[in-house]
Amino acid sequence: MNKAKYIDHTNLKAMTIKSDITKLLDEAKKYHFKSVCVNPYYVSYAKEVLRDTDVLVCTVIGFPLGQNTTETKVYETKDAILKGADEIDMVLNVAALKDGLYDYVQNEIKVIKEVCGPRTLKVILETCYLTKEEIIKASEISKAAGADFVKTSTGFGTGGAKASDVKIMRETVGKDLGVKASGGIHNKNEMEEMIEAGANRIGASAGVKIMEEYDNE
Repeated sequence: MNKAKYIDHTNLKAMTIKSDITKLLDEAKKYHFKSVCVNPYYVSYAKEVLRDTDVLVCTVIGFPLGQNTTETKVYETKDAILKGADEIDMVLNVAALKDGLYDYVQNEIKVIKEVCGPRTLKVILETCYLTKEEIIKASEISKAAGADFVKTSTGFGTGGAKASDVKIMRETVGKDLGVKASGGIHNKNEMEEMIEAGANRIGASAGVKIMEEYDNE
């Protein structure tokens, strides 16, 4: 697969202004990344700019802590889709998972997937806060709830993607679900390490740098 199609070209920083997003979108069009991942505020603008391209618009829900109510996350998802989002990256409620409220966590993912319909739903586990057993459990719950991907990180936690966590996630969900590695992936070697571990999507703000490294081989 074209390496650019692994990448969700991302800018989720709090201080991101419209000119930063315009730059992100121009880069995405140039390299034909799989998607751009932007905060909900910029979804309608991204959709407008990318309408006649092969680049999808991805946004984040319950971001970055995941502890919004299910009802709030559902509303966020509906609003994002109305504004043009093609893919939804929702943050799992880590606290509920750690409290053993597995039915709650699974139902939340399930109802958000129902809202998404055919659109891709990725569940951000925030693996830096989870034990190996919790990563397995969160991955199992996400699969049972109908999610399309499990994802490592928001990029706003205490750590980002680790190949060892990606491997656990891939082994747990099998070959039918996607695994997205995100957070702290800065170069081609780090990206390839994640792909080797089982990731088939990469979230990175360094997409251009990574593609330049491939181009210069």
